[in-house]
Amino acid sequence: MGQETNLCTIIGSGPAGYTAAIYAARAGLKPQLFTGKEPGGQLMITNDVENYPGYPEGIMGPQMMADFQKQAERFDTEIFSEMITEVDFSGPIHKLMSESGREILTHTVVISTGASAKWLGLESETRLMNKGVSACAVCDGFFFKGQEVIVVGGGDTAAEEATYLAKLCPTVHLLVRRDEMRASKIMQKRVLNTSNIQVHWNTSTVEVLGEEEVTGAKVINNVTKEESVINGSGFFVAIGHKPNTGIFKDWLEMNEAGYLITGADSTTTKVPGVFASGDAQDHVYRQAVTAAGTGCMAALDAERYLAANEII
Repeated sequence: MGQETNLCTIIGSGPAGYTAAIYAARAGLKPQLFTGKEPGGQLMITNDVENYPGYPEGIMGPQMMADFQKQAERFDTEIFSEMITEVDFSGPIHKLMSESGREILTHTVVISTGASAKWLGLESETRLMNKGVSACAVCDGFFFKGQEVIVVGGGDTAAEEATYLAKLCPTVHLLVRRDEMRASKIMQKRVLNTSNIQVHWNTSTVEVLGEEEVTGAKVINNVTKEESVINGSGFFVAIGHKPNTGIFKDWLEMNEAGYLITGADSTTTKVPGVFASGDAQDHVYRQAVTAAGTGCMAALDAERYLAANEII
């Protein structure tokens, strides 16, 4: 007897992966889910989630992900706490290899490997994570309403974060390490025309200041080498995200930043039976609720694929 072939295998365990599991399991697809090296994804480093519907008092990110996992397990999703390290999408049956050496054969694959925020790599940044240091203004900006904040970055992400925060905060300090921004012209114009965004050119962060919470940043002027302190209770790192899609590079289409490309109004990739959801393919919204939505779409797309090919 040959090895059993799964109907549906999910790679990744953030809101997209767990939502895909819930829908796939309820459709009778008996999904297997591999959590990857960051079970629960970016929400595991998010203290307070106040913008996800259904939690009127807000919820801690790790607790929310534990709830998602329980719900997926309730419908008999089989969860493996390991990474998929290799894929082979050459045939109609897809082959996956896990870090423990297990080979998985599957008719459909839902990719929900997410993206990781890029950080500056400072010890103080790590120490003050969730104590004023954040990589998402839309997620956390509300907590700093009426307070002075600092944003690091010179691209579109930084420009968007700064203009968003400028609606909530009296002063937004934007630290740009060169003498120009690499953001699109329209975003640069928006930043420069917003009176309460103060741009600090040629400026890099030396250290995020504060003991129990952020109080500001020590910065250096890259031209004059002069150090100074900028006060602020929020420190937003907006130097981009890196999608966790490296293992798919030989098989699937991606944009120049590594985000997976899907069909219009669907989660389909160019490989039949392989679907992409969440932050692995969404570089625009990057929210838990939109990731969960695309996880649902991917499970429905997988179910339709299996039905159309008379596998179920």
